[in-house]
Amino acid sequence: MASGWANDDAVQEQIDSTIDDAIARARSELPTGESLEYCEECGDPIPQARRKAIPGVRLCVKCQQEEDARKATFSGYNRRGSKDSQLR
Repeated sequence: MASGWANDDAVQEQIDSTIDDAIARARSELPTGESLEYCEECGDPIPQARRKAIPGVRLCVKCQQEEDARKATFSGYNRRGSKDSQLR
């Protein structure tokens, strides 16, 4: 249901745009190039199986988990514009 000057597909377009942005952000964070043999953070060896599974890997599992935890605090979603937040 659109209101004002918005077209009938405005809500779906916003959803699609949010998803497209999230996909683009995730793709931009994928490693590229040749995998490292040693973690660029701590210097520990990166197992061959990990290097083969993730081309371009730069971090060992432990450092990657820490990096992922730091990134998890950021949410790229606009919650202020959500229907639920407008009900409050």
